Amino acid sequence: MGDRDLRVSDVEREHVGRLLQRAVGLGMLSLGEFTERMDTALAAKTRGELNTVLVDLPGVRLVGQPVQAAPPPYAQPQPRYVTAHRMPMAPAMPGNVIRARLSSVERKGAWQVPPSMMINSLCGSVRLDFTQAVMSTQVVEIHVDDICGSLELIVPPEATVDMNSLDLVASSAETKVRNGPPIGPLHIIVHGRLRFSSVKAKHPFGTNWKRFLNGA
Repeated sequence: MGDRDLRVSDVEREHVGRLLQRAVGLGMLSLGEFTERMDTALAAKTRGELNTVLVDLPGVRLVGQPVQAAPPPYAQPQPRYVTAHRMPMAPAMPGNVIRARLSSVERKGAWQVPPSMMINSLCGSVRLDFTQAVMSTQVVEIHVDDICGSLELIVPPEATVDMNSLDLVASSAETKVRNGPPIGPLHIIVHGRLRFSSVKAKHPFGTNWKRFLNGA
C-alpha cells in the first residue's frame, strides 16, 4: 500500500483546511473554489484524495520534495500528501480555544471567562454572551482567525469593546457599545484576521429602552 492509499484523520483534514484558508487570504483561491475544495477535503478518506485540493497551490512544501532555491523550469516535483507538521501552527494562546467548523458555538449563562481566548472559525458562527458570565479579569483579549464565519459579542451595559486592531478582508466589524477606555467592569479587546466574515458587539436586547425609561 502506498502513501496515497493511507487513511486520513480529522487533524489532517483541518490542516489542509488551514492551507486553503491561507490561499484565500493571499488571493490564490476564490470563495467558490475554496468552498469546493473544502467539501472535497472534508469528504476525503485517503491521502491521495486529500492531496488533490493542494497540488496546484504554490509555496507548499510536499513530503519528499527537495528544498531548492531555484528549481529548473523542467523539473516537476511529484505530488505527495502534505503532512500536518509541515504547516507551522499559530502560536499557542493562554486560555480557551474555540473552534467552529461548519457549525455554531455559543457560550452563555454563568460560564467562566479566561483572560485570553482564541477563536478559530471556518464557515461557522460563534456567539459569546458576557451578561451573566463569571469574569476573572477586567480586560479580556480575544484573538480571531475567521474565514466565512460570524462572531457576535453580547456585553453588559457598562462594558467596552475595542476592535481597532482587526485585519479585515471583505469583512465587516460593527460595534454598538463604547470602545474604551476600560472604565467599567469589563473591557474586551478583539484582534486578529477576518476573511469574508463579520463581527458584531452589542448590548442585550432592550438595554437602550431600559436606559430611556430610567432617564439615563
